[in-house]
Amino acid sequence: MKRRLARILVFVLALAGAGPASAAAFDLRAEEALVVDHETGATLLAKNADVAVPPASMLKLMTLNMVFEALKEGRLALDDRFPVSEKAWRMGGSKMFLRAGERPTVEELIRGVVVLSGNDACVVLAEGLAGTEAAFAERMTARARELGMEDSRFGNSTGWPAPDTEMSPRDLVFLARRIIREFPEYYEYFAETSYVWDDIEQRNRNPLLYADLGADGLKTGHTEEAGYGLVGSAIRDGRRIVFMVGGYEDRAARATEAERLVEWAFREFSNETLFRAGEPLGEAEVWLGASPRVGLTVAEDLKATVPFGERDEVRARIVWEGPLEAPIRAGETVAGMSVEAPGLAPVSVPVVAAEDVAEGGWTVRLGAAGRLLIRDLSGLRD
Repeated sequence: MKRRLARILVFVLALAGAGPASAAAFDLRAEEALVVDHETGATLLAKNADVAVPPASMLKLMTLNMVFEALKEGRLALDDRFPVSEKAWRMGGSKMFLRAGERPTVEELIRGVVVLSGNDACVVLAEGLAGTEAAFAERMTARARELGMEDSRFGNSTGWPAPDTEMSPRDLVFLARRIIREFPEYYEYFAETSYVWDDIEQRNRNPLLYADLGADGLKTGHTEEAGYGLVGSAIRDGRRIVFMVGGYEDRAARATEAERLVEWAFREFSNETLFRAGEPLGEAEVWLGASPRVGLTVAEDLKATVPFGERDEVRARIVWEGPLEAPIRAGETVAGMSVEAPGLAPVSVPVVAAEDVAEGGWTVRLGAAGRLLIRDLSGLRD
């Protein structure tokens, strides 16, 4: 029997320049916050990121996710119409100003939720998809579990204060990234700065849309318990960041710090291509293969988010348990790589075989058996 050992290759990538401002040095006023690079998934800043808190209207992102999923699956169409119930019409807080008995289209309701933060529009969508808002909230909670959002519970579709309604910053950022990635055809609604319904024009409450930041979403929220919060995203020169901040005492504090965070994230970090797809990274031993070794590579370009001007080194560690058993197929995952950048959490990516390695013939097997026998006999003499 062959002996399987953990093997490690370490790559050191030097990045020269001046030292950056660290995440810990950011003077953060928010009670909770999470800033993530959308492409790499790197966490740039976190504060109470896994603490479940009242999400206020930021919860509406989950309502929209459910609607977008129904559209993508063909269970719903943008021109479908839902009736406005008396319950929806009586909703307080931010409203689209729907009237009982009206039948707005799904697209009109989506814009009413995204741009106007309409509680009434949320209830109409919830009742249209699940019969009742309570049933829709149960579906949202179940779907959150399926998506891995363990810190989320929903008692309604709006974010209206309820004892069984909470989300963590990490879940909110995950949800925002999912909407951006999975539903690009609907994401453009989030950049609209105003919407008119029934001759009433209302402006989007997202303050970043009116600043020259590259911001194009997503959702604000406010209740007395939650304070003022924002789930936002901005893109600049092809690089996107997604973030959540919350717990502010007023709108001005939320807007000011969110703008500072966006500028900081773009200024202090960049995305670097560490390895190209197919680029040789090293070799691993193969057991009973037609070739004794197999090349290692990555299936896709590997990018990492790196602090600007960081003088320390970025390290990429490939770890596998070997020797690897033949046969091996090109593109098969055979190892893992951990990329560590100064001040950021490690990012793990799969490492694949660069080529096929077939099983060896009887001469290879005979030679391997002989080597094992010699090794075992040598061990007996020790």
